[in-house]
Amino acid sequence: MENPKDLFSYRRYWAHKFGPAPFLPMSREEMELLGWDACDIILVTGDAYVDHPSFGMAVIGRVLEAQGFRVGIIAQPDWHDTRDFERLGRPTLYFGVTAGNMDSMVNRYTAERRLRSDDAYTPGNVGGKRPDRAVIVYSQRLRQAFRDVPIVIGGIEASLRRIAHFDYWQEKVRRSVLLDSKADILLYGNAERAIVELSHRLAAGEPIEHIVDLRGTAIVRRTLPEGWTVIDSSEIDEPGPVDPPPDPYAEAPPRPSTAAGREPSCATRQGDAQPVPLPHPAGAIGPGQRRPRGLERTRSVVRLPSYEQVRDDPVLYAHASRILHLESNPGNARALVQRHGDRELWVNPPPIPLNTRELDQVFELPYQRVPHPAYGEARIPAYEMIRFSVNIMRGCFGGCTFCSITEHEGRIIQNRSEASILREIEEIRDRTPGFTGIVSDLGGPTANMWRLHCKDPAIESRCRRLSCVYPGICKNLHTDQMPLVRLYRKARALPGVKKVLIASGLRYDIAVQTPEYVRELVTHHVGGYLKIAPEHTESGPLSKMMKPGIGTYDRFKAMFDKYSKAAGKEQYLIPYFIAAHPGTTDEDMLNLALWLKRHGFRADQVQAFLPSPMALATAMWHSGRNPLKRVRRDGEVVFSPRGRRQRRLHKAFLRYHDPENWPLLREALQRMGRADLIGNGKRHLVPRWQPAGTGRQPEGQRKPGGKPFRTRHARAERHDHQPRRAKPKRRR
Repeated sequence: MENPKDLFSYRRYWAHKFGPAPFLPMSREEMELLGWDACDIILVTGDAYVDHPSFGMAVIGRVLEAQGFRVGIIAQPDWHDTRDFERLGRPTLYFGVTAGNMDSMVNRYTAERRLRSDDAYTPGNVGGKRPDRAVIVYSQRLRQAFRDVPIVIGGIEASLRRIAHFDYWQEKVRRSVLLDSKADILLYGNAERAIVELSHRLAAGEPIEHIVDLRGTAIVRRTLPEGWTVIDSSEIDEPGPVDPPPDPYAEAPPRPSTAAGREPSCATRQGDAQPVPLPHPAGAIGPGQRRPRGLERTRSVVRLPSYEQVRDDPVLYAHASRILHLESNPGNARALVQRHGDRELWVNPPPIPLNTRELDQVFELPYQRVPHPAYGEARIPAYEMIRFSVNIMRGCFGGCTFCSITEHEGRIIQNRSEASILREIEEIRDRTPGFTGIVSDLGGPTANMWRLHCKDPAIESRCRRLSCVYPGICKNLHTDQMPLVRLYRKARALPGVKKVLIASGLRYDIAVQTPEYVRELVTHHVGGYLKIAPEHTESGPLSKMMKPGIGTYDRFKAMFDKYSKAAGKEQYLIPYFIAAHPGTTDEDMLNLALWLKRHGFRADQVQAFLPSPMALATAMWHSGRNPLKRVRRDGEVVFSPRGRRQRRLHKAFLRYHDPENWPLLREALQRMGRADLIGNGKRHLVPRWQPAGTGRQPEGQRKPGGKPFRTRHARAERHDHQPRRAKPKRRR
């Protein structure tokens, strides 16, 4: 892996003489108080501005400020016209645009595509303060207001949409967000390295259209540059045509068709296994051609199927998704190119992760650690959740197919030093209003991957595995968590710290590798309940999630119970599960429901799978094929519970104890031939009787030993058809 320039070794821009701002300005009045006549960089975000290292725009703003640039913030602008976007005037260098800490569509809609009424990143938890696809809308308004100012897009929304991607909310494949936003350059992942170098090069007078070689960026080109070897992606992974899997809930058998809605060719109907050829330019290395020895990786680019191809053929979409994930290791990833019409989308290799010293400096910049004063006393729920927590690392090598962390932050763990983490806890103790001595979390994307790494850097730089812990923990992975145990002990020994809780997601399959870590966690850092995410109990869906089997959960639970008893504490595990994930059948959900009942779990909230852009599980959802393996026509078929009725059923299995779900479950159990699970005994899943006022049946069922009664819905139906007669007046 190459050695990049140190993040804080650049010569600072001339404006550093103004010094750091108490808060990055959000108005002209604040700029004038700082003595600024203009901002060099203006960041536009869909979140409220909280000057805290857990908020992306605050991190990027403070990093750029440390380079000497004058940085302003436009938070949650009114996008219906350009006035809010003109609030700080014209920047001397560029606008930076992000949707915020969350994808705007995930933020605004539930997994069932219902509009949310709240927004945790908005003062007062008020919904509707950001538009759909905020990166596109904000960029368009900036183009209207300042046509000639460069626009740089980034954040998780842009990161996960850097190539052609499936959009769950429109049920179609959309172009790269770089083209739809008409921005000049896209920065993906944790973008400190790219944005610092980009800013200094622009400040030196280099035109933005000439900056084409930054790692962690995507740009649009008319033609490919000379001197590059183009490798057709089908030479890496040979795709073939695929028909969609049958839907058992469809009223009629689906007609064979392609994704474009056309009849398949005769060859396809007869089972011809010829792969779909991918057009590639002259001189490219295509299927069946041997790559020359000594081919320089840094001058090679992999050609993905074009936007038009992945739009019209789901199997090519799955193929492109697989290639993107295979080319994600900064040590060996090659550039990618994907044609969109008459233009080429060029994606440079991922950024080199920050080292410990650089990450420490990023987190120790002069954050105020509170929301901007403009919000007054308004409560911002996302801030309330993290204000007493400390982020100790970045990245995740778990590779869960439904999760966006790996695609955004990468698989290589970036660690802060122990000393830096302890200093931040002291900062919270001394400066954060309302601190009572309880640190709410020491974690990050996961609770227990701090300082875990590959034993051999040479192996790590060559690795192309999608996960370091699936199907089993890699023999080259260093899993000793004793450094984390020592960190926990030092953190809770700090003066003024009463308790340190661990709230980040715990990888229990790694935790059991160090029993002393589990003992330390359970004895000192659990507040009565510990949430973990086995996600399912059955091997079918677990294999599509790349999650460990339920046996690993049982092993962790045995340790948890043992150490809780030894500490004299009554503590409980709260397992999380996903409904309607690709690869999940009705039988899988039934077995999960029986497991839940057997162990006495009653879920209050249920998480349904949401196909987020770029996730491997989304490729399964859209294509019906498994991109965890080589994608072929005769490859593994993955069925996804797509219909509203089946998704509702899968959620109902997780809440088998809710009377509202009993009618749906009874019907499903009878259809599945499991009517033996309907009854009033302990071995049954749902009872035969239905409480009044619940369910959706036209008639209520007889409760044992009682009189028949009707449900609320049945009464309403009867009144619609048989209006009650007026009661006659009594004569005196």
